Amino acid sequence: MTKRKGATTIVSRSAQRPKREPPARRSHARGQDNGGGSNGDGGHVVPTRPQVSPGARDPLEHCRSLIRDVPDFPTQGILFKDITPLLADPRAFHIVLDSIAERYIGEHIDAIVGVEARGFIFGGALAARLNASFVPARKPGKLPAEVDRVGVKTEYSVTELEMHKRSLTEESRVVIVDDVLATGGTARAAAELVRRQNAHVVSYAFVIELSFLGGRERLLPVRVESVLTY
Repeated sequence: MTKRKGATTIVSRSAQRPKREPPARRSHARGQDNGGGSNGDGGHVVPTRPQVSPGARDPLEHCRSLIRDVPDFPTQGILFKDITPLLADPRAFHIVLDSIAERYIGEHIDAIVGVEARGFIFGGALAARLNASFVPARKPGKLPAEVDRVGVKTEYSVTELEMHKRSLTEESRVVIVDDVLATGGTARAAAELVRRQNAHVVSYAFVIELSFLGGRERLLPVRVESVLTY
C-alpha cells in the first residue's frame, strides 16, 4: 500500500517484501548418485532420461558409415576396407569393442592373440575388458626372443607369422582377434601358433567379415564372431 504525505511517498512493509516463488520440486535417490549433482540436503537430483529420436541411427550402422573403401590397395584389384575413420571416432571405437566383449562375458578367456598389425588395436583393448593376457602374433623379425613360425597365404601376399615361445600356458583358452576376416589364411596361421603351444582356440573375433570370400567356412568348426559383415 502507498500513501502520499506532502512530497514524500511512503511505501508499506508488505509492498517492500519480494514475492516468494514456490520451491522447485525435487526428486531424490537416497544412497546412490544417478549422475545428477547434490541438492544440498544429502540426496541427489535424479536427471531425466534423454529422449532418443525415432530416426536416430543404429549404433552399428554408425560404425559401418565410417568404414572407407579404398580401391586398388595394397595391390591392383583389391578393394581395401579402411578402418582408420572408425578409429578416429571415439563413440564408434567403443561400440565395436563393446560389441565384441559382450559376446564373451561369463566365459573364461585366458588370452587374446592379436594379429599384426590392426589386430593389436582391438586385441589389446579387448584383453583389458576381459581381464585376459594379450599376446601378439607378428610378422618375421619383429619379436626379440625365441619364436614359433608358420607360413601365411592371404588373398594378396605370402608371408610368415611368429609368436614368442611359451607365450601361452598349456590348455589356456584363447580368442584370436584381427580387423578383417577375408580368406581366413592369417587367422588359421595364428591358430596354428596357438596349437603349437598346447593351447585352445575357442573363438575368432573380427571387426569386419568379407563373407563373399568364404573365410568363415575355412575356420569352422571353431566359433567365429564379427561385428560388421559385407
